[in-house]
Formats: sequence, C-alpha cells, structure tokens
Amino acid sequence: MYQSDVSPLRRVLMKHARDAFITPGRIAEQWKNLQYSGAPDYEVACWESDALATLLEELGVIVEWVAGGDLGLDSIYVRDASVVTNTGAVLCRMGKESRTLEPAAYAREYPELGVHIRGVIETPGTLEGGDVMWLDSETLAVGRSHRTNAAGILQLREFVADSVEVLEVPLPDWKGPGDVFHLMSVVSPLAEDLMLVYSPLLPGSFRRQLLDRGFQLVEVPNGEFESLGCNVLAVAPCVALAVDGNSETRRRLEAAGVEVHTYLGIEISTKGYGGPTCLTRTLEREIDRGPELS
Repeated sequence: MYQSDVSPLRRVLMKHARDAFITPGRIAEQWKNLQYSGAPDYEVACWESDALATLLEELGVIVEWVAGGDLGLDSIYVRDASVVTNTGAVLCRMGKESRTLEPAAYAREYPELGVHIRGVIETPGTLEGGDVMWLDSETLAVGRSHRTNAAGILQLREFVADSVEVLEVPLPDWKGPGDVFHLMSVVSPLAEDLMLVYSPLLPGSFRRQLLDRGFQLVEVPNGEFESLGCNVLAVAPCVALAVDGNSETRRRLEAAGVEVHTYLGIEISTKGYGGPTCLTRTLEREIDRGPELS
C-alpha cells in the first residue's frame, strides 16, 4: 500500500476524549504538568470528539476507535504513537516521557484492525508521528526535534529504505523541550502541489525544497499560528478539516481553492495544542498510482 497525506481519506484511528481524559479528576491531576493552556471540560470534550467523528463520517471517512487505557490526556493525539509506511506501521518511541506507554497500545490494536506492524523504534531512538509527513508516496519528510532524534530517524529510514527517500528537517528550538512542537506544527499538506506553512518557524532550507519540488505555499499569519492555524487535515486534495476560528488562514486557503470544513475543538484541540492531524492517525487513503506501464 502506498502512502499519502493528501489523497482521499478513507479510514482513520481516533481516541475518544472519554477514553483519554477518563474523568474530570484525571484532567485536574494532569493538565498543568502537560502544559495545557487550561483544564479541558470533560463533558464538552466528549461532545467535541463525537462531533468531529460525525463530521469525518459525513466526509466519507470510516472512524475506528482505539480502546481505552489510562495513558494520559495526550493519548487523544493518536498520530504521534506510530507512523504508517508503505510496508506497515512503525511503532514510535515517544520523545515525551509522559507518553512512553502509548505505542504498546497500538501493538495490540493494529492486528485487530488489519494493520501490519513493520517494526518498532528502539532506544536510543525517539520518533513521534507529528514529525513525519509524506510529500508523496516515495518521499517522507521527518523533523528532527526535541521529540524525534537522529537515531530514531535512522531507524525509520531503515524500515522504509527499499522504497522511500527520507528528508531530515532540523527544527528550531522555539520554546524548549516541554513544548508541543513538531514538523506538522509548521506545515500541513493540502494537495500534491499545495502546502499550508508558517514560514517564521519553517526551516529555510526545507521551505526552499518545497518550492523546488513545485509546491505552492499558503502562508499562515502570525496571529493565527498558536491557535492551530497551521494544523489542518487534508480529507482529499484541496479539501481540508480545521479547528474553528483562524478566519484569515481560512480566507487564504479558500483563495487558493481549498474547501474548508471546521469543527469546534476548544477542549480537545486548542487547550492541548493538537489540531485535526494530531487527533487522527491515517490508516487508509485512496491512492491512484496511474496507469501501469508494460
């Protein structure tokens, strides 16, 4: 199976707020240490999870739910614990210590979902899915960050070596190791030739690579970066899912020909700094490889 971050989305994995947040008491215990901007409201968060899943289903996406398990509030951001490659899922080794138990949950879940496990990132490597993005089915961009180190990238490169070029993207320090900052904090694919970017924190060398590869870049304004303006999920080419708000980013997306769908995500997205790409792990997209050559 070939991978993409923009082809028509067919199946995703999510974790419901009730299974990540567990109880209001669990939220009260954890949110400050996890550097959330505020304590999520449990009941509203559960409603937001349901509404987001319903919207995805209306857009033609099958939503699979990962099982429970008290793994912390951050476990709602299911993209980070694994990477789905052309030959199966690679289970990550999380760079954030509070999330170290999450990948093991997918070792149990994926076989039941028909997802082959290609391998596991092992110490001293660290890798988080938010740092991994498909430019096309043969090119994988991986951010080297506080969450993803050189050893983790090397192991991922070995898992995909036969078919995929891996581009390492050194990310800026920004707010330090405790902050949520991945490659996909500053770039989101929209179509095969279109990207949403926040250029002030996007490494210049990688920005030039995108332009050299023929990508048109839609720029997120300064005032909408920290409100998740740059974190959008491509449901299909030029069809994007975004957290509600960020009106100027939406205007720029629509001016570039992107159809934008929004969801209310104050409790499940804004407070934990995780947008729709973070809340979903792509399992299947519809990939058109074009006519076979004889």
